[in-house]
Amino acid sequence: MNCAPVIRHTSKLRKKRTLPKLRVLVTGASGQIGYLTFKRLLDQPEKYDAFGIDRKQAPSERVPDDWSLDLPNNRFSVANLSDFEAVQTATEGMDVVVHLGADPEGREWESVLQNNIIGTYNVFETSRLSGVKRIVAASSIMVSAGHRQQEPYKAMMERRLDDIPSDFELISPAIPAEPRGIYGASKVWTESLARVYSNAHGLSCINIRIGQVERDRPRPPQGADIYVSQRDIIQMIEKSINAPEFVRFDTFYGMSNNDHRWVDIDHGRDVIGFVPEDRAENNHDYETPTL
Repeated sequence: MNCAPVIRHTSKLRKKRTLPKLRVLVTGASGQIGYLTFKRLLDQPEKYDAFGIDRKQAPSERVPDDWSLDLPNNRFSVANLSDFEAVQTATEGMDVVVHLGADPEGREWESVLQNNIIGTYNVFETSRLSGVKRIVAASSIMVSAGHRQQEPYKAMMERRLDDIPSDFELISPAIPAEPRGIYGASKVWTESLARVYSNAHGLSCINIRIGQVERDRPRPPQGADIYVSQRDIIQMIEKSINAPEFVRFDTFYGMSNNDHRWVDIDHGRDVIGFVPEDRAENNHDYETPTL
């Protein structure tokens, strides 16, 4: 007697598997980039449980005056990043920490020490202790400021078009940093900590060398070479949050596709799929003299 195999059709009974939501902490959540990141995550509750931390529950100095920040009490902590215990409480239970909190000016050493050096160490160390899987850390174009003072990159900054060669080497993260101030040096510290915590402790660490976000418009006549729009930098941050698991350490330039950009952004496209939508020249006619 032939016994035909029994085929059970179970596909209709299977439910579509949904990925668990990522619990994400954003430091510096009342700053310009920090708030935009925090809001982007809050607006996608099906994907993220988002939380913020900053030294005050009010807009920072760099936030445009016409912005109204929504920082819900149940998802926002007020604390200085130099307070280890407070930062540890904030990082507990998180999958990803987006570290955007810092002193962006770098004028006072004590402020840089507390916010950019000690604060950044606290974020990395408490993330390790709390079992965080990934840190996306804000570095800065200022780690490469020295390149901008060398030709042909200086010509690109100043838009001396006749002095820009047709063939030149774009600055990539593989080229040594060239900071020219304490703020830039503090961001080299951030990148170095990311390397240490990736290699020694197994965290996935991604640095983003963020360009100039000047209320979403570059300042003429200079600034177009390092401009990044708000939506481009938020795209890069979110793609870094969701980078493939194999990305254990990397550094990307967060820049729009400006005509005279002198840094390599193709690496970000190749690894995490970052494709900028904007360019500085969309906002200003740089070739027409300003009266």
